[in-house]
Amino acid sequence: MEAAAVPRSAAACRAAPALPVTRTAARSVALPRRALSASLAAAPPPAPRLVLAARRAADGDSVETAPEAVPIEKRFPPFPSVMDINQIREILPHRFPFLLVDRVIEYKAGEYAVGIKNVTINDNFFPGHFPERPIMPGVLMVEAMAQVGGLVMLQPEVGGSRDNFFFAGVDKVRFRKPVIAGDTLIMRMTLTKYQKKFGLAKMEGKAYVGGDLVCEGEFLLISATE
Repeated sequence: MEAAAVPRSAAACRAAPALPVTRTAARSVALPRRALSASLAAAPPPAPRLVLAARRAADGDSVETAPEAVPIEKRFPPFPSVMDINQIREILPHRFPFLLVDRVIEYKAGEYAVGIKNVTINDNFFPGHFPERPIMPGVLMVEAMAQVGGLVMLQPEVGGSRDNFFFAGVDKVRFRKPVIAGDTLIMRMTLTKYQKKFGLAKMEGKAYVGGDLVCEGEFLLISATE
């Protein structure tokens, strides 16, 4: 056992702070070097991270699984479904090939709606619109956004129905990025002004793919009954 270093002077002893010695610390000090090396060599290697995570999960502990441990097809949750296609068909009068909203994922009547359009190579406009580079036409993106806006207004809670609101105009439209087959177009339409007396509704629209803004503009809907 090695001897601990002793201060050379009484002044040095007074300057050094007194540290409490626990039992564990005392045993570790008293353990010879050879015995310590032997105990470390005999210890099993640490378990892999995933095995430890599994053990902690079995014990009821919350564990964050490493992203690379989850297959890519299981990493992305599905979109919520506030309105499915059957409910959308009950509100919008559009039908094939011009119904351009597949699902509503967030909605508040008279305020806003968020809808999605799954863009596929089987969409009927691709054979004639740049067949060698399947890009969704900008006018159809605008139409799809207007349909999401219709879902905001064509509701009994707002005093609307499928017969009385029509797409009347668009302004300040900008196309930021192309939308191609395989993309999911996510469209948010927000009511910014509603003049019930004149049957006018103004809306702000933004469309995204993977979080990137691809289209935006201001929309005007008008009531045909006023």
